[in-house]
Formats: sequence, C-alpha cells, structure tokens
Amino acid sequence: MHELPPLPADLEDPAALAAFVEGLPSPGDVAARSRALGVAVGAAQDVALPTAADVDTAIARVDLTTLKATDTPARVTALCARARRPDPDDPSCPPVAAVCVHADLVAPAVAALEGSGLPVASVAGAFPHGRSPREVKVAEVAAAVAAGASEVDVVVDRGALAEQRWADVVADLRALVEAAGEAKVKVILEHAELADLGALSTAAHLALLAGADVVKTSTGTVEPGATREAVLVLCEAVAAHERATGRRAGVKPAGGIRETGEALAYLAIARAVLGDDAADRLRLGASSLLDDLVAVRRAAR
Repeated sequence: MHELPPLPADLEDPAALAAFVEGLPSPGDVAARSRALGVAVGAAQDVALPTAADVDTAIARVDLTTLKATDTPARVTALCARARRPDPDDPSCPPVAAVCVHADLVAPAVAALEGSGLPVASVAGAFPHGRSPREVKVAEVAAAVAAGASEVDVVVDRGALAEQRWADVVADLRALVEAAGEAKVKVILEHAELADLGALSTAAHLALLAGADVVKTSTGTVEPGATREAVLVLCEAVAAHERATGRRAGVKPAGGIRETGEALAYLAIARAVLGDDAADRLRLGASSLLDDLVAVRRAAR
C-alpha cells in the first residue's frame, strides 16, 4: 500500500495540487501492484465455491440500475419491487443496497420504495459524459436531491484530467458535492477513457480530496467497464486517503458485471485492501447481475 504525499492546504491552488499529484505513486508502480494483487486475489476467488453468506452479501451491495433512454415510471416501479424482494419465492433473500435511476425518475422510485428503507440513487451532472456547463450540472444534482435522491452518481471531467488541469477537476467535483448536501456522492472516473492505471489512481485521489463518498469505475457506457485491476487501484486510493485523513470512503465497481464470480472477486479484492468491513464500503453497479446472484443463491442453499 502507498502513503499519500502531504495534502494540499488550498484545494484551489493549482501549484499545490500539482505537487500533490507529483508525489503520488508512478503509473508503473500502480500498474504492477494492481495487476499482481488484483489477479492473485481474483484468481483465488475464482476457484472458491461461493458461499450462501457471500452471495447474500453481494446481493445486499447491489445498486440495482436502469439507465435506458426508454425508461418509464412503470419500469422504475417494477425495478423497485425487485429491489425490495430480489427472490419472489424466498423472503429470506436480502434486499439490494439501492435503486439507481435517471434524475427525472427519482420521484416514482422514491414513491415505490416508501417504507422499505432503501435509498434512491440518481445519475446527475450531465451523465455519462459530464460535458455541460458547471451550473447546469450543479442544478441537475440539486434537482435530483430535491426530488428525493439520497445518493447521486456524478462523472469526473475527463477532459480536465487529460490536460492535467487538477484545480478544475477538484473545483468541478466540489461544486457537485456541495450541491448534493447530505446526499452520498459517488464519483465515476470512467477508467476506460483514462491513459492508464496511474491516471485512474490520480483521478481517484483528486475525487476523494474533493469530497467524494465513493469512487466508481465506470458509467457502463464505455468498454471496458469494471476490471479487477481498476477496482484494486480504487481500493488502495480509498485506503491511503483514510490513513491520511481519517475519512472513510467506498468503492463501486460498475459496468459489465453480470456473473456472481466476478462480483465475489471484487468483494475479495475490497476485503484484501480495506479489511473485514469492506463489504459495508462496497457497491456493485449492475442491471443484470442480480439474476445470476439469485440463481446461484438458490443453488447454494
């Protein structure tokens, strides 16, 4: 695990942020460690038989998601019913962690989940590309929270990352975090559009400095989505940030997660880096994964 360089005293100071980034592990170091540990932990999980307890844990960490252009209130309502009771034939099956929808469908999701205790998450801030004026992104985040979202998934400015405009990256995310108020903010880094795993590590550290509660691999609209190496990088960034600041954050693999084995590999990686309580800090962004988890759970019981 790496330790952070001194934290910048002024998050609006480009020179201080540049010095912070310069002190982060090199791209080569990040890549070597992430590939070695990500493959090793994931491979060990691949040969392990899934236990009912781990499958239940994975179900309980799913952000059940629908982000289609054709989504409707009726579709969202049906998804919320599935979220409450993933296995209609087995009431002992745990509910998922949250339901994630477009910002204009937060209200019907909140109504459908009333009394369940399940939060509604909304993508916002010009998802999935983030290419809108900051005030527009801020307004969308605020609107989603006003409609009842208690979590928002926003996207980092990949153009600013590519040009190493670190102060712009942080300022943009801080504005979205502020607009979210008490809502949990998950920052999507879209690692497939970044140069390498070192760039992903830098993006994760900047997002955490800006106040992200969770760092997330992907929007699910660009390939590849979640990978073991990317999840390892995010877990290590979260662990280093906690050691330096005392603030706990989480990790959300998302994009292309369809099989139980892959979900459990991410759980194993999180536990290896974040400790035994890692499951509480993990979310799994998925739309079709739940079907496989329920099928495996039925077979394992």
